[in-house]
Amino acid sequence: MSKVPEETMIRRCQRGDEAAWEALFEQHYEAVCRFLFQQSGGFTRQDVEELAQEVFLAAIRGLDAFHGGSSLQTWLYRIAMNKGRDLIEKRRAAKRGGGRDPLSLDAPHPADGTVIDPPSSSPGPDAQTARNDEFEQLRAVMDRLGGPCRDLIELRYFGDLTYEELAAESDISPKTVTARLARCLQRLAELARDFR
Repeated sequence: MSKVPEETMIRRCQRGDEAAWEALFEQHYEAVCRFLFQQSGGFTRQDVEELAQEVFLAAIRGLDAFHGGSSLQTWLYRIAMNKGRDLIEKRRAAKRGGGRDPLSLDAPHPADGTVIDPPSSSPGPDAQTARNDEFEQLRAVMDRLGGPCRDLIELRYFGDLTYEELAAESDISPKTVTARLARCLQRLAELARDFR
Protein backbone atom coordinates (compact mmCIF):
# COMPACT_ATOMS: atom_id res chain seq x y z
CA MET A 1 0.00 0.00 0.00
CA SER A 2 1.41 3.43 -0.92
CA LYS A 3 1.92 6.08 1.76
CA VAL A 4 -1.49 7.62 2.44
CA PRO A 5 -1.80 10.75 4.62
CA GLU A 6 -2.76 9.93 8.21
CA GLU A 7 -5.93 12.06 8.06
CA THR A 8 -7.14 10.12 5.02
CA MET A 9 -6.42 6.78 6.73
CA ILE A 10 -8.28 7.90 9.85
CA ARG A 11 -11.31 8.95 7.83
CA ARG A 12 -11.25 5.60 6.03
CA CYS A 13 -11.07 3.81 9.39
CA GLN A 14 -13.98 5.86 10.71
CA ARG A 15 -16.00 4.66 7.72
CA GLY A 16 -15.15 1.05 8.63
CA ASP A 17 -12.51 0.37 5.98
CA GLU A 18 -10.86 -2.85 7.19
CA ALA A 19 -7.79 -2.44 4.98
CA ALA A 20 -7.15 1.00 6.48
CA TRP A 21 -7.35 -0.49 9.98
CA GLU A 22 -4.89 -3.20 9.06
CA ALA A 23 -2.50 -0.64 7.60
CA LEU A 24 -2.65 1.55 10.73
CA PHE A 25 -2.24 -1.50 12.95
CA GLU A 26 0.83 -2.64 11.00
CA GLN A 27 2.27 0.87 11.03
CA HIS A 28 1.93 1.44 14.80
CA TYR A 29 1.88 -1.97 16.49
CA GLU A 30 5.64 -2.38 17.08
CA ALA A 31 6.03 1.18 18.39
CA VAL A 32 3.15 0.67 20.83
CA CYS A 33 4.72 -2.62 22.01
CA ARG A 34 8.11 -0.94 22.57
CA PHE A 35 6.41 1.84 24.50
CA LEU A 36 4.61 -0.70 26.71
CA PHE A 37 7.78 -2.75 27.33
CA GLN A 38 9.46 0.37 28.63
CA GLN A 39 6.68 1.11 31.09
CA SER A 40 7.53 -1.76 33.43
CA GLY A 41 10.27 -4.29 33.85
CA GLY A 42 7.62 -6.69 35.08
CA PHE A 43 5.81 -6.89 31.74
CA THR A 44 6.32 -10.11 29.81
CA ARG A 45 6.02 -10.41 26.04
CA GLN A 46 2.55 -11.87 26.55
CA ASP A 47 1.55 -8.93 28.78
CA VAL A 48 2.71 -6.48 26.14
CA GLU A 49 0.92 -8.29 23.32
CA GLU A 50 -2.32 -8.40 25.32
CA LEU A 51 -2.00 -4.74 26.28
CA ALA A 52 -1.28 -3.78 22.67
CA GLN A 53 -4.44 -5.60 21.59
CA GLU A 54 -6.38 -3.67 24.24
CA VAL A 55 -4.85 -0.41 23.01
CA PHE A 56 -5.96 -1.04 19.45
CA LEU A 57 -9.43 -2.18 20.53
CA ALA A 58 -9.79 1.01 22.54
CA ALA A 59 -8.58 2.98 19.51
CA ILE A 60 -11.14 1.30 17.27
CA ARG A 61 -13.93 2.03 19.73
CA GLY A 62 -12.79 5.60 20.39
CA LEU A 63 -11.55 6.76 17.00
CA ASP A 64 -14.49 9.15 16.67
CA ALA A 65 -13.12 10.95 19.75
CA PHE A 66 -9.76 11.50 18.01
CA HIS A 67 -9.78 15.00 16.56
CA GLY A 68 -6.21 15.26 15.33
CA GLY A 69 -4.85 17.51 18.08
CA SER A 70 -1.81 15.24 18.06
CA SER A 71 -0.51 12.50 15.81
CA LEU A 72 -2.31 9.16 15.89
CA GLN A 73 0.82 7.54 17.32
CA THR A 74 0.87 9.99 20.23
CA TRP A 75 -2.81 9.27 20.86
CA LEU A 76 -2.07 5.53 20.83
CA TYR A 77 0.80 6.10 23.30
CA ARG A 78 -1.60 7.88 25.65
CA ILE A 79 -3.98 4.92 25.50
CA ALA A 80 -1.03 2.54 26.03
CA MET A 81 0.18 4.63 28.97
CA ASN A 82 -3.21 4.28 30.65
CA LYS A 83 -3.56 0.56 29.89
CA GLY A 84 -0.04 -0.10 31.22
CA ARG A 85 -0.71 1.87 34.39
CA ASP A 86 -3.96 -0.02 34.89
CA LEU A 87 -2.14 -3.36 34.72
CA ILE A 88 0.59 -2.16 37.08
CA GLU A 89 -2.02 -1.01 39.59
CA LYS A 90 -3.96 -4.27 39.22
CA ARG A 91 -0.81 -6.24 39.99
CA ARG A 92 0.03 -4.05 42.97
CA ALA A 93 -3.47 -4.68 44.32
CA ALA A 94 -3.04 -8.42 43.77
CA LYS A 95 0.23 -8.36 45.73
CA ARG A 96 -1.60 -6.78 48.62
CA GLY A 97 -3.97 -9.74 48.73
CA GLY A 98 -5.82 -10.72 45.63
CA GLY A 99 -7.44 -13.69 47.34
CA ARG A 100 -5.70 -16.29 45.20
CA ASP A 101 -4.13 -19.45 46.55
CA PRO A 102 -0.42 -19.66 45.77
CA LEU A 103 0.68 -22.32 43.31
CA SER A 104 3.79 -24.33 43.97
CA LEU A 105 6.30 -24.46 41.15
CA ASP A 106 7.45 -27.82 42.49
CA ALA A 107 4.01 -29.42 42.47
CA PRO A 108 3.79 -32.46 40.19
CA HIS A 109 1.31 -32.54 37.36
CA PRO A 110 -1.83 -34.29 38.65
CA ALA A 111 -2.14 -36.62 35.64
CA ASP A 112 1.39 -37.98 35.21
CA GLY A 113 3.40 -36.69 38.18
CA THR A 114 5.99 -34.84 36.09
CA VAL A 115 7.42 -31.56 37.37
CA ILE A 116 7.68 -28.57 35.05
CA ASP A 117 11.24 -27.37 34.52
CA PRO A 118 11.28 -25.22 31.38
CA PRO A 119 14.54 -23.69 30.18
CA SER A 120 14.64 -19.92 30.28
CA SER A 121 16.40 -17.35 28.16
CA SER A 122 15.70 -14.73 30.85
CA PRO A 123 18.41 -13.31 33.05
CA GLY A 124 19.10 -15.23 36.22
CA PRO A 125 16.95 -14.63 39.28
CA ASP A 126 19.37 -12.12 40.84
CA ALA A 127 19.71 -10.08 37.67
CA GLN A 128 15.96 -10.18 37.03
CA THR A 129 15.21 -9.15 40.61
CA ALA A 130 17.68 -6.26 40.36
CA ARG A 131 16.16 -5.18 37.03
CA ASN A 132 12.63 -5.39 38.41
CA ASP A 133 13.69 -3.43 41.50
CA GLU A 134 15.16 -0.71 39.27
CA PHE A 135 11.98 -0.53 37.23
CA GLU A 136 9.85 -0.43 40.37
CA GLN A 137 12.00 2.35 41.79
CA LEU A 138 11.73 4.28 38.55
CA ARG A 139 7.96 3.71 38.45
CA ALA A 140 7.62 4.82 42.10
CA VAL A 141 9.63 7.99 41.43
CA MET A 142 7.64 8.65 38.24
CA ASP A 143 4.39 8.18 40.18
CA ARG A 144 5.59 10.66 42.80
CA LEU A 145 6.50 13.07 40.02
CA GLY A 146 2.96 12.72 38.70
CA GLY A 147 0.85 14.71 36.30
CA PRO A 148 2.14 16.57 33.27
CA CYS A 149 5.82 15.98 34.07
CA ARG A 150 5.37 12.21 34.20
CA ASP A 151 3.45 12.24 30.93
CA LEU A 152 6.00 14.49 29.24
CA ILE A 153 8.94 12.29 30.29
CA GLU A 154 7.16 9.05 29.34
CA LEU A 155 6.15 10.35 25.92
CA ARG A 156 9.64 11.72 25.24
CA TYR A 157 11.78 8.85 26.48
CA PHE A 158 9.50 5.81 26.36
CA GLY A 159 7.58 6.90 23.26
CA ASP A 160 10.51 8.58 21.48
CA LEU A 161 8.36 11.56 20.53
CA THR A 162 10.28 14.51 19.12
CA TYR A 163 10.11 17.95 20.68
CA GLU A 164 7.91 19.02 17.76
CA GLU A 165 5.49 16.15 18.38
CA LEU A 166 5.42 16.95 22.09
CA ALA A 167 4.78 20.61 21.26
CA ALA A 168 1.87 19.68 18.99
CA GLU A 169 0.47 17.34 21.66
CA SER A 170 0.67 20.03 24.36
CA ASP A 171 -0.21 22.96 22.09
CA ILE A 172 2.98 24.84 23.05
CA SER A 173 6.21 25.76 21.26
CA PRO A 174 9.14 23.32 21.02
CA LYS A 175 11.24 25.78 23.09
CA THR A 176 8.66 25.64 25.86
CA VAL A 177 8.73 21.84 25.66
CA THR A 178 12.52 21.94 26.06
CA ALA A 179 12.27 24.18 29.12
CA ARG A 180 9.47 22.14 30.72
CA LEU A 181 11.24 18.87 30.05
CA ALA A 182 14.44 20.22 31.63
CA ARG A 183 12.52 21.28 34.75
CA CYS A 184 10.72 17.94 34.87
CA LEU A 185 13.98 16.00 34.57
CA GLN A 186 15.52 18.13 37.30
CA ARG A 187 12.53 17.41 39.55
CA LEU A 188 12.78 13.70 38.70
CA ALA A 189 16.46 13.70 39.68
CA GLU A 190 15.63 15.38 43.00
CA LEU A 191 12.90 12.84 43.73
CA ALA A 192 15.23 9.98 42.80
CA ARG A 193 17.88 11.26 45.23
CA ASP A 194 15.25 11.52 47.98
CA PHE A 195 13.98 8.03 47.12
CA ARG A 196 17.32 6.32 47.80
